[in-house]
Amino acid sequence: MKKKENIQEMFNAISGNYDFLNHFLSLGIDFWWRKVFVKQLFRYSPRNVLDIATGTGDLALLICEKNPEHVTGIDIAGNMLAIAKQKAERRNLNSRVTFLEGDAEAISFPDEMFDAVTVAFGVRNFENLDQGLSEMKRVMKTGGVMIILEFSHPNAFPWKQLYEFYSKYLIPFIGKLVSKDKRAYSYLPESVSAFPSGKDFLEILSNGGMKNVSQRTLTFGVATIYTGLK
Repeated sequence: MKKKENIQEMFNAISGNYDFLNHFLSLGIDFWWRKVFVKQLFRYSPRNVLDIATGTGDLALLICEKNPEHVTGIDIAGNMLAIAKQKAERRNLNSRVTFLEGDAEAISFPDEMFDAVTVAFGVRNFENLDQGLSEMKRVMKTGGVMIILEFSHPNAFPWKQLYEFYSKYLIPFIGKLVSKDKRAYSYLPESVSAFPSGKDFLEILSNGGMKNVSQRTLTFGVATIYTGLK
């Protein structure tokens, strides 16, 4: 199977436990990461936002709370989107957010449509990273902002050693115990380790035509927010 098909199958399989494990395995810090992300996003006052790899919709719904005109979330995993739609309905946000099945590497929207394109913990799952970033840039308006939140690699002692132990041993063990899906939470540390972070990812963004690229590390480098303008 191709990476994309594996990702789709895997996230559909763990959708029911995804939110609980996200919050539990991050010790709840993921809530703060998203708040910091949204605060940074709204420095640019976007009205129309596209959230890529939206999953169960946590980021898209948090963006909605800041009252943009509309938020659209796309993901390839239909089971994840079903949960996102339920959350939107419970919060009476159906009129301000739309969740659709969609491929980040072949986005079904016209050029120059969105003021901002966001991704939280999704770009490392792209089968073709350059293609996905190119598509994100294509659907952004000139002057629009791309903001990406992704896991990265702590470098300082002892955070590097603690994170490596936690991600290599505890995350797969707890993930398998709760979700009954060994590959999903073994994939997480493997994908983070393989993904280019920090200056390497900033260079990829720059080479893809993004301007004024910058990064902000969070929680000793466990996660990083990357920003670029079109």
